[in-house]
Amino acid sequence: MSFAAQILTLYPDMFPGPLGTSLAGRALADGKWSCDPIHIRDFAADRHRTVDDTPAGGGAGMVLRADILAQAVDHALDKRPDLPVLAMTPRGTPITQARVRALAQGPGVTILCGRFEGFDERIFDARPIEQVSMGDIILSGGEMAALLLLDACVRLLPGVMGAASSGVEESFETGLLEYPHYTRPVEWEGRAIPQVLRSGDHAKIAAWRKHQAEADTRLRRPDLWERHIGVRDRSPSGAQQKTKD
Repeated sequence: MSFAAQILTLYPDMFPGPLGTSLAGRALADGKWSCDPIHIRDFAADRHRTVDDTPAGGGAGMVLRADILAQAVDHALDKRPDLPVLAMTPRGTPITQARVRALAQGPGVTILCGRFEGFDERIFDARPIEQVSMGDIILSGGEMAALLLLDACVRLLPGVMGAASSGVEESFETGLLEYPHYTRPVEWEGRAIPQVLRSGDHAKIAAWRKHQAEADTRLRRPDLWERHIGVRDRSPSGAQQKTKD
């Protein structure tokens, strides 16, 4: 069975969008995944197809109504009750590569895209929805975040990437940033490819790459480094060991 993506959105024409090209596009054409945008306005009852209203307590902007969202979510769950429902919101838990990989190994995902000032909070109390964030940024709506999430999942599906190892030796897969890459020409503007990468000694190359990944993570992403150290220095019993790093 292929990976199924249902997207609840006010802008269904945004899908598949860029996911209709390159690796994801070929995988879509080959039936490795499916893309089913669902228009939230289809569940509005009035002639203006209203989906939002002013925020309770006052303030700028508009808020997506819980009653309309619930109907849309229920429709998606009726179609595919086996798919987890994720809402794209900056208030959500930051997405991780581990979560992406878990989703990619499942039957698919239903994604709820926000707009305006966001969702009526009651929708999360009333329906099984996981709130996730794609980073500490604010977008015009959840559609771009949904595209990011789907791209991250689709590329991990079996047969999508040319080499199986392409999805393993990457940033975040081991809790570290990926090591730097080089290719021809050997020398460019006075800068040469590191000698170790031209040595043919696979053990030395692996050690160099590991050292570079650790050094770059420690320098550029101290938050990742701290988490990596915490996992690395935890004993099988779960007790934290001391480290001199």
